Amino acid sequence: MDLKYVMLLSMGAYMIAVIIIGFITARRTKTTADYYLGGRTLGPWIAAMSAEASDMSSWLLMGLPGVAYLLGVADATWTAIGLAVGTYLNWLLVARRLRTYTIVANDSITLPDFFSNRFHDKNRILMSVSALIILVFFIPYTASGFAACGKLFNSLYGFDYMTAMLISAAVVVLYTAIGGFLAESITDLVQGFIMSFALIVILIFGVIYAGGVGAVIDNASKMSGFLSMFQMHLRESNSASPYGIFTIVSTLAWGLGYFGMPHILLRFMAISSTKELKKSRIIACTWCFISLAAAILIGLVGAVALPDLLKGSANMASDSETVFIKLAELLSSYGVIAAIFAGIIISGILAATMSTSDSQLLVASSSIAQNFFKGYVKKNATEKQVMWIARATVILIAVISAYIARDPYSNIFDIVSYAWAGFGAAFGPVILFSLFWKRTTLLGALSGMLSGAAMVVIWDTLGKTTGGVFKLYELLPAFIIACIFIVVVSLIDKKPSDEIQTEFDKVKASV
Repeated sequence: MDLKYVMLLSMGAYMIAVIIIGFITARRTKTTADYYLGGRTLGPWIAAMSAEASDMSSWLLMGLPGVAYLLGVADATWTAIGLAVGTYLNWLLVARRLRTYTIVANDSITLPDFFSNRFHDKNRILMSVSALIILVFFIPYTASGFAACGKLFNSLYGFDYMTAMLISAAVVVLYTAIGGFLAESITDLVQGFIMSFALIVILIFGVIYAGGVGAVIDNASKMSGFLSMFQMHLRESNSASPYGIFTIVSTLAWGLGYFGMPHILLRFMAISSTKELKKSRIIACTWCFISLAAAILIGLVGAVALPDLLKGSANMASDSETVFIKLAELLSSYGVIAAIFAGIIISGILAATMSTSDSQLLVASSSIAQNFFKGYVKKNATEKQVMWIARATVILIAVISAYIARDPYSNIFDIVSYAWAGFGAAFGPVILFSLFWKRTTLLGALSGMLSGAAMVVIWDTLGKTTGGVFKLYELLPAFIIACIFIVVVSLIDKKPSDEIQTEFDKVKASV
């Protein structure tokens, strides 16, 4: 039996397992609060691991190792440092206060609900705008995950990209539509452990295959700028270009995105008790730090173990993202047991993809079912009606995402980077000011949300056509602009009502 198909059987077993979890948790999903927030029953391990697994996506196992393989230490490591710091600060500063405030603010179960309830937005303008932003940025984000699955099966087995991508998408849709938030949170816990196992095993195997740590360092040292934190390796010419402070600041800005990620913030809202948050923070940050370091090292080791990976490549950025897959494929050639392990390891990519895609689908569907359908179309809609609309929306959004993902040469890192900036700039400043500045007004929040989202689009467009200062990662200038708009507009606007200020003080006193 072809050892590749032993791997395929392992991966098939994994996909069946997550579908079963979906059916089991469906029995506990009775209301929209259950479907979107798991009834606020997540324990510390599930909250932490599902937050991090849904955060990292296939980018962790494909995008980040690919960047390290192609460009060397600098770009990947500065990005990882920004993400690690952002993860810690998000759990430290935002988690407890957001969990408390969403209950005080009329027991909000979605992020658009919270924005609307926090500012007593009777016209639901904030809810509508935030729901629209979620749709705009989450659809391509979900598409990047589907694309990763298509690349995976096409690279390993030569399967048709579109067929493989659609089957993978169908599995994610099935368990998410059936079981909702609880299903995806429990599967994310499992997926987080699989991702950890995959990263560690592939890293160890890669080092051994490359001839040991000494051989890896020796060979990598011969690649100009490859091991430098202040130079970027240029593979085609084996030369290096400077990686200056301007670029470092731009790369570190990735960490700002955490404050505005709906699928991560939902985990803070869903944890069973604020008392569990410290334990969750330790678990989440430990997992994050180890996983990011392992992913970068896999890229560096892969550059030595697989020197010809990009030989004759027409798209080096896209093809470098297969380094993890190729190392797993090498492992599978060492016998049946190794092939089974390789199958579990490759399932790590499926796990990474699914853990993000399911969260994104659920958040995006909530913006339609909870915030548009129940908010505008049918305000007296029953729980059953909203649930059916939610499930139908999951399917619809997945179809649109799959259509966008039809290009097999799309670059996962670039797509995730753009969507990350969109959420970070549109929601991050609004979240922080909503939680920590009592003087923030509805118009201030709205202006920050719109200016942040708009600046991401404008800056990205100018960066592609003009260059120069506009090459700075769009999240940083957009985040700053959004903060300025919130402060200026809020100060010009009249003060929030006494009722809003009382709610703010109540939350502040309880945390």
